[in-house]
Amino acid sequence: MSVSLKQIRYFIAAADSGQISHAAVELNVSQSAVTGAIQQLEGVLGVRLFDRHPNGVTLTPEGSRFLLHGRNVLAALEEAMRVSRSSTATASGTVRVGVSYTVAGYFLPRHHARFARTFPGVTLDLYEASRSVIEQALTDGALDIAVMLVSNLSAADKLQSETLFRSRRRLWTPVDHPLLRQEEVGLGDVAKHPYVMLTVDEASHTAGRYWARTEFRPNVIFRTSSVEAVRSMVAAGMGITILSDMVFRPWSLEGQRIETRLLADDVPSMDVGLAWRRGAVLSPAAQAFHDFLCFAFNGAGSNPMNT
Repeated sequence: MSVSLKQIRYFIAAADSGQISHAAVELNVSQSAVTGAIQQLEGVLGVRLFDRHPNGVTLTPEGSRFLLHGRNVLAALEEAMRVSRSSTATASGTVRVGVSYTVAGYFLPRHHARFARTFPGVTLDLYEASRSVIEQALTDGALDIAVMLVSNLSAADKLQSETLFRSRRRLWTPVDHPLLRQEEVGLGDVAKHPYVMLTVDEASHTAGRYWARTEFRPNVIFRTSSVEAVRSMVAAGMGITILSDMVFRPWSLEGQRIETRLLADDVPSMDVGLAWRRGAVLSPAAQAFHDFLCFAFNGAGSNPMNT
């Protein structure tokens, strides 16, 4: 047997997230696919890469060493792809990119760095703003393209969009919360406990929509635009919340652990994607940015005029 790139990618995703389930969501595959790939990789290498425990996985010393090599392998592959795409990598110019707050903090930086290495002739001018401001700027032509939460788009008649990935929303609790002991948790159970409501990127508005489909309402004790504040408050036991896997980290700034649970109710995912003015012909530089992100998540670029 030989080591595959898929096995390395799945291993790195699990190492970065600390949970097989979160890696599966990020990769848009089943949890069993990630588990199987890691087990195959461990079999080929003849070492145990992770220690498994109820709260997730942690790297063994052998896993930590292989993680460095795995990252180097993927970096080398990216460089090879960059060279092989020399015809498209010659694209040059400036792309005006709108980004929403959550995207700017939890999604774009690593992809921006990879894009800059692949397309050194393209400059990305980033503008952070709210959804409504970004939508208007795209419509007016003040922005070329945006990376944002496309699940919240309201100007569908004026904008085209393409989803890059869907981030599942889960319940966040402190480690000793009684809901963790229940076999099944629904919004009715959540409503019985103090709730910390995130407001940034219309998070509270989105939450209001799915809560409104039930007879229950969250017992909101505090509203904040800071994800880190929510994380610290949940970890400290002040309340619980429902947020997406994209912004989840298992530890607060104070070093306290946070647990997650899937909910029995239908809670929509947070969809991150690209948006641009309907009917617009993207410049070569903007097209390169579009195709780069689409290839990273969907395996291929596409013609925006046909999306």
